Amino acid sequence: MTGTIVNFYAGGNTARGFANLFESSLQGLDLIYILKGGPGTGKSTLIREIGNDIVNRGYDIRFIHCASDNNSLDGLIIPELKIGIVDGTAPHVIEPQLPGAVEQYVNLGEAWDAARLNEQKPLLESLNGHIKKAYERAYNGFAEALRIHDEWEAIYVNNMDFQAADDLTSHYIELLFRNWKLERQSRVDHRFLGAATPQGAVDFVPNLTEGLDKRYLIKGRPGSGKSTMLKKLAAAAVERGFDVEIYHCGFDPNSLDMIIVRELGFAVFDSTAPHEYNPERAGDEIIDMYARCIAPGTDEAHADAITGIKQRYAAAMKAATQHLAQAKSLRDELEQIYVQAMDFRIVDRIRETIRQAIIARISE
Repeated sequence: MTGTIVNFYAGGNTARGFANLFESSLQGLDLIYILKGGPGTGKSTLIREIGNDIVNRGYDIRFIHCASDNNSLDGLIIPELKIGIVDGTAPHVIEPQLPGAVEQYVNLGEAWDAARLNEQKPLLESLNGHIKKAYERAYNGFAEALRIHDEWEAIYVNNMDFQAADDLTSHYIELLFRNWKLERQSRVDHRFLGAATPQGAVDFVPNLTEGLDKRYLIKGRPGSGKSTMLKKLAAAAVERGFDVEIYHCGFDPNSLDMIIVRELGFAVFDSTAPHEYNPERAGDEIIDMYARCIAPGTDEAHADAITGIKQRYAAAMKAATQHLAQAKSLRDELEQIYVQAMDFRIVDRIRETIRQAIIARISE
């Protein structure tokens, strides 16, 4: 019997630059392998192959995906074994807490021909410089899109019934948590359910919510209180001692897109674009913030302004995504230089050493 795979992001290309939530996903682990090495040195392949082996042995795993490369992984967590493997290169640098006792560095640079790479030094420096600029342009583009989004939000904030939003939130806190309380400290995991990638917005909502009894799909407009409701629900879970997964917005990490309380079998998530879903499972329920909290006729009264804002927002997001795609293309060139200088037989031996160490943990 194979285990299950949960997919999410721990880093994101956002309107506030690269957002790093890796440390939250690594809490409670007894052993963390931190992979070092340039692009194309086999980090993602090592993570994927060990993960697939472990899941086929019946263990549940978590794959942490790379926001900058749709086909790459940044990490693997094996909760039952309390083991993790993560890409520890920039921009998701992992700060060690107990080096040697918990964190073990794995240098895949042992497998490259340093002299061959040195011959390519001017090209490597040039490509790295162009990649850095492409990311800067992408982040500036997302920041501009956020400024436009703030204009969009302001229309609805100015037509918001905040008391109705508070009452609606209180209703769901009572419905979801009743009078239950656990006498313990909650575990809180901060993650991203999706990300802005070189191929556009990607999310893992179906995978993350699989097997839950109830899914509450929040509908509404920008500024209609969706993130505020999620923050209050998350706080209620923590106050009552329940473990909670908090999924931040991949566009603005200061906002929330979803919370999951697996002990109570439910998820509540922002079900608007770019992660828009409709009820399709037994137990799915819509929470309509627009209908409950926004003055009737707001869409119609501001139709022209909203149309213009949507067009400018879409254009800014498209341009920023194109810069991410350019950065990915440049990284592909960089990777090929490293690939040609690598002895992957050494990488294979490193991977096998890690795999055997994990299997030894299983046997203990």
